Amino acid sequence: MARIYFDHNATSTLRPAARAAMIAALDAGNASSVHAEGRAARALIETARAHLARAFGVKPELVVFTSGATESANMVLQPALAGYACETLLIGGGEHPCVAAGHGFGAASPVALDADGRLDLNDLRARLVDVVTPLLALQAANNETGVIQPVTEAAALVHDAGGVVVCDAVQALGRIDCSFEATGADVLFVSSHKIGGPKGVGAAIFSRRAVMPAQALLRGGGQERGKRGGTENVAAIAGLGAAFQEVCATGADEMVRLGALRDRIEADVRALAPEAVAFGANAPRLPNTLAFALPGLPAETLVAALDVEGVAISSGSACSSGKVAPSAVLAAMGIPPEISRCALRISLGWPNNEPEGVAFATILARVRHRMQRR
Repeated sequence: MARIYFDHNATSTLRPAARAAMIAALDAGNASSVHAEGRAARALIETARAHLARAFGVKPELVVFTSGATESANMVLQPALAGYACETLLIGGGEHPCVAAGHGFGAASPVALDADGRLDLNDLRARLVDVVTPLLALQAANNETGVIQPVTEAAALVHDAGGVVVCDAVQALGRIDCSFEATGADVLFVSSHKIGGPKGVGAAIFSRRAVMPAQALLRGGGQERGKRGGTENVAAIAGLGAAFQEVCATGADEMVRLGALRDRIEADVRALAPEAVAFGANAPRLPNTLAFALPGLPAETLVAALDVEGVAISSGSACSSGKVAPSAVLAAMGIPPEISRCALRISLGWPNNEPEGVAFATILARVRHRMQRR
């Protein structure tokens, strides 16, 4: 059997439609040029922008293409917005590093998580007392555990306090409804390579002009209507547009299929290792994500052993640099360090199938047995 790739929350496999769109766009001109070649490039960008705008129910000018989630977070998490002066930044206790470190505030105040990994709304209420124009950054779903956050409820509290909500929808896009209507957020940002598009491109999507940054993060030639300078990556944007179209057409059925596969794998893991700990199992989770630990088996050793056996998964405590570091979200959930060190994540994507799930259980059993003997 070919290698089994179960790490789609890190990067999903490039969809054929996205690959085809990128290849077709590689010879496009500079989208700022007024000649025919430039107009053709501009048309590709605006087509992709229109797809996103229509799906999120906003005008196209409220969609700004970026290089991905990290740039988007740095762009939108600023005190000075067009219609707001935000004085306090609150972030969920399990936010991605691009949010925790990628902002323009002096410091961020983390809001606690409960034992299931969901934002503690009572702690949020307490932190909103006497706060002037807060900005809350809260992911729609956690990248490690897959736990879906109560963004709608949190947004209502923040709006009552006169604040703004920025939602990291990177893991949610194509997996659950992360529209403005569903989340109640004011700003969303997404990343292409999580849905089978190319790496290095994403978008910040604004519900209205008042929540756009007062000043561009990247200043230069005035591209993206002055909101993001730099020559647009036409091929990558075209690939994002194609992947997004496919997700809109097939995502619901895909998630039903992957949810069943995830549940099958989770049942197999529990049958193999009754001592296994599934993180966030009592909370709503993304259909494609399973985070668990096999106590006594260090994650980095197990990930390496599975890799040798042809299976790609990740450690729940792996940071973006690839180095093993303590998991902030598991710590915020109160998971003991000796369990957190054993955390693994399986994240499924569009190419995965049931035979892979069956094979994984067999391979995991073999690797576990070998490690326990040692």
